Amino acid sequence: MNDDSGDHGGQGPTRYGAAALNRPERIRGATMADVAKRAGVSRMTVSRVMNHEAKVREDTRQTVLAAIRDLNFQPNLTARNLVMDGELRIGVVYSNPSAAFMSDFLIGVFEEATSAGARLILVRGEDGNPPSAPELENMVRAGVQGVVLAPPLGESAAARDLLRAAGLPIAVVAAARPVADAINVRIDDHAASLAMTGRLLALGHRRIGFITGNPDQTASAERLEGARAAIAGTPGAELVVAQGGFTYASGLAAAEALLDGGAPLSAIFASNDDMAAAAVSVAHRRHLDVPGDLTVVGFDDTTVATTLWPPLTTIRQPVRQMAAVALDRLIRAVRSDAPIAADHILDHALIERESTAPPPAAGSAF
Repeated sequence: MNDDSGDHGGQGPTRYGAAALNRPERIRGATMADVAKRAGVSRMTVSRVMNHEAKVREDTRQTVLAAIRDLNFQPNLTARNLVMDGELRIGVVYSNPSAAFMSDFLIGVFEEATSAGARLILVRGEDGNPPSAPELENMVRAGVQGVVLAPPLGESAAARDLLRAAGLPIAVVAAARPVADAINVRIDDHAASLAMTGRLLALGHRRIGFITGNPDQTASAERLEGARAAIAGTPGAELVVAQGGFTYASGLAAAEALLDGGAPLSAIFASNDDMAAAAVSVAHRRHLDVPGDLTVVGFDDTTVATTLWPPLTTIRQPVRQMAAVALDRLIRAVRSDAPIAADHILDHALIERESTAPPPAAGSAF
């Protein structure tokens, strides 16, 4: 197709993104991203002009050539050879505290990359935080043509802006609310949490503890609001909330707080399986039977859900499929140089196992 499209990025970089990306670039000279920005096109369009491809409109070609001359752009021969050889490089940026979640996520992207013939460049942050700006810049210089952001990094404005400033399309996985100018792959967290809380209410539970996730993630808010919506529709029901952070340690502290907090609970709904496993551990330490004395449910359906006793009732979030769909849609966008804004909502499922039961007889809940 003819191409006169603009930069894949949204409204341009924030001050953090521009400073982080451009300081080292000025030292090294102009980059392909600088040319793309100057010409008002994507990096792929610049590559096509450099490689004398016919699918670029003549006026666009002349604009890009003028930008190359104005900036005295000297192409990186290694990167250019990668384009000419047809190798597809995709960056995968991740920093999730749940090892089980990330295992499923990485299996999904590896399998899809193998099928698509793409090479993955992995960059890892720590404790749910994005990698440093220099680490992201190194990934950009490695010649990636698009980037998949694993949760929670899709919600990092600094990381997104830095990548967009480089002219790279991005795919965001598991942000509960779609990110503008990105490929979004997610489930309906609100509906999933509503369904799980509804199941607890149907079993007869009326005072339910809820462990939230990281407050900086939209999935945390959507899951809490889904639970609250179910409670609001049931007279006499109450939701008791404790702050978690999607980690096992935070689940331990939250479960202790819930079980020490006044009137007894008959169920705990944790916002992911790691925190639900922590709640089961706290119950066992207190000599409470799960589910005889206390029902515990989770979210994600990672391997954790089936490796503890009792196995968890949980919401199945198709993490492998989400990762694979994100990579597939990103690769399609890169190869076609097409606009990438899209929102893909995949199906979730409530998986019932041995950690749920009706509440104990009146007066015996904890």
